[in-house]
Amino acid sequence: MMRRLLRPRVLCVSLLICSILLSYFPALISAAVVTLDSIEIFRTHEWLPSKPRVYFQCKGENATVLPDVKEKHVFYAFKGEESWQPLTELQDTKCKRCGLYEEDTFKSDDVFDEWELCASDFTESDGKYVHFKDRELNATFLCPDCVQLGSGANHSSKSNNGSNGMHWALIVIICASVSFVVVAGSVTAYKYWQKRKRQQEQARFLKLFEEGDDDIEDELGIGPLSHTV
Repeated sequence: MMRRLLRPRVLCVSLLICSILLSYFPALISAAVVTLDSIEIFRTHEWLPSKPRVYFQCKGENATVLPDVKEKHVFYAFKGEESWQPLTELQDTKCKRCGLYEEDTFKSDDVFDEWELCASDFTESDGKYVHFKDRELNATFLCPDCVQLGSGANHSSKSNNGSNGMHWALIVIICASVSFVVVAGSVTAYKYWQKRKRQQEQARFLKLFEEGDDDIEDELGIGPLSHTV
């Protein structure tokens, strides 16, 4: 009975731990923060003489407005500590489709440029990457952690598959180790429970046996002799 109760509990605990590892492990593998180091726009796309509203955005993510960028042919430098930083994060060697845009009131937003932002773009030792588009913009991005991420990538599917295979192998090993520890602990607890149960039954049997001997001696009158003076 006890063993039948332990098995589903062990399975549930193992699955819970593995699911937690699977949900958090990809985020812990490698994440690199990308910030804007500097930017200069060479033109604005509005016909009216108004201040442009420039923003950065990667596909599927929220837009990051660059509130200081208001004039063309002005060099803007940043510290990476501004309230709107960072721009995005790169996970492992996965690239993102990103771009710099100018908000438009009456039609679809204008595009300064769109490109694939990858960790391997940050080839400089200080983690800087310069993106230049003729007659549009010149921007420098900073990502020190991307240097290590992109050093062995080279955008090859073989390296990506190998890296993913190693990650999944490590996850399987961790889950197997956790399951083994849980099962071993449950088996040990079950054996200890059985041992304690046997000891309690033996003690109860000896107590009943001793009480039975006293009753038999009383009935036969062979108990301890009483001496009268």
